[in-house]
Amino acid sequence: PVDAVTLLALRMMFSLPFFVLSASYSSSKSDNVKFTARQWWSVALLGCLGYYVSSLLDFVGLQYISAGIERLVLFIYPTLVLLMTALFFKVKITSRQWLALAVTYAGLFLAFGGEINQMESTSDFYKGVLSIFLCAITFALYIIGSGRLIPSVGSSKFNSYTMSFASMGVLVHFFISSDNSLFDLPLEVYVYSFLMAVFATVIPSYLIAEGIKRVGSDNAAIIGSVGPVSTILQAYFILHEP
Repeated sequence: PVDAVTLLALRMMFSLPFFVLSASYSSSKSDNVKFTARQWWSVALLGCLGYYVSSLLDFVGLQYISAGIERLVLFIYPTLVLLMTALFFKVKITSRQWLALAVTYAGLFLAFGGEINQMESTSDFYKGVLSIFLCAITFALYIIGSGRLIPSVGSSKFNSYTMSFASMGVLVHFFISSDNSLFDLPLEVYVYSFLMAVFATVIPSYLIAEGIKRVGSDNAAIIGSVGPVSTILQAYFILHEP
């Protein structure tokens, strides 16, 4: 008995202490370099875009479509990352990257066809697909911006601050827009929210940031395309989706 905004707020409420502590630790290091005013604005914007706006669109979309369909639509973002990087920053797309995309999307379209045959295409279905598509665009912008900022500020510090801003953005949104309480829900909701915070938010966000630092945003996006396959398998075994 929990709506998308409440669940997202719980997820970020449990995540925020981890990010604040990590941000404090990163800033207290002897080799810490302070953010410039422009970097502060960039970090705040990217955090809110990548894990506030994107997460909100994702959770809203999941009210209308299955987790399998959601992953398939969301993971057009590697293409968006490559194309936006090439368009805005004149970075050449290599033949190996084109090949990786071709193989990946051939598989995605094959899987999408199988998924869509199992579902009725209603107006709510397309509303969900549109929401997830917008989520893919905002997350692609986050990945691109991360690739530009992380080399100059460090992956751990960048992630700690962007995610702190994202968490605060979500909580402010909740308290302004929702009449629900975060403190009278069933225990099961809090358990799942805490697990989502640790294993689907805190740990992955640092892994993504470090991955972008090591291989760049373009390749990180392509490697992330393993997500749909992983989700389809887990949705089958855990959620019993067809």
